[in-house]
Amino acid sequence: MNDNELGTFLRTRREALTPAEAGLPAGFRRRTPGLRRAELATLAGISVEYLTRLEQGRDRNPSPKVLAALGDILQLSTADRVLLHRLLREHGEDKDLCKAVNAPPERTVRPTLRALLESLEPAPAVLLNRMGDLVAWTQGYERYARPLGLLDGDPPNMVRYLFTDDRARAVFPGWDRVADEQVAHLRNESSLYDPHVTALADELTAAAGAPFSDRLAAVPAPPSRFGLEVVEHPEAGRLRLSFETLVLADEGRRLVVHLPADQSTATALDRLNGRRPGALRAVSG
Repeated sequence: MNDNELGTFLRTRREALTPAEAGLPAGFRRRTPGLRRAELATLAGISVEYLTRLEQGRDRNPSPKVLAALGDILQLSTADRVLLHRLLREHGEDKDLCKAVNAPPERTVRPTLRALLESLEPAPAVLLNRMGDLVAWTQGYERYARPLGLLDGDPPNMVRYLFTDDRARAVFPGWDRVADEQVAHLRNESSLYDPHVTALADELTAAAGAPFSDRLAAVPAPPSRFGLEVVEHPEAGRLRLSFETLVLADEGRRLVVHLPADQSTATALDRLNGRRPGALRAVSG
């Protein structure tokens, strides 16, 4: 995690946007395909010197009007704009506050959350905190995840499993994408100055090396909140799981619910749960 993620975010998004996408003519041949600083500055109504200071981290307090203009020109999604504002808070005037409010990651579970998990049976559902610790889960998740090794550790941790457990790459055929997503969660749900995340990052950098450290050093991106995950299960075979992520406001925790994406997966999960076929229905789209 570098100390100028706000500037790096702006620079990489500028370099990724072509003149044509911004409504400009291509013009003369370019060394890089993205927008020049002068072009973005002109479109956003700010000076080149000011944009340079922002990208170099020498000015970390742009006004809401400037942020809105840059977001419009760079064609940022809603999730990207939320991330941009979070980076601004971390690197701007709230820096000392960010350092002060980093409480230990939450591992307790309210009775209402436990009741919510129970209502999701027999679907594999799990509650994770901002560190990627698996805090609570359904029995359906227990039967699905235990053979994978996901529940090993005290506490079990999704990020640590992915980068240090030899089984992980065999379990997830799309390991690179899953690893990208979990690091995105780690960065998106934690402050740059969180000492607990720093300790985990130091541990995994030493244990896993570049596969982890390169992802952590990359420009942060918002994680996917839904999608499809393919799992090679040692007992159930290949599973295709649709997932939805429900974020608990102001808690840095998320509830991830997995549902079968096809009938063969639904049947396999029912078998794992010792239930007659039909307890879980396939969900697509």
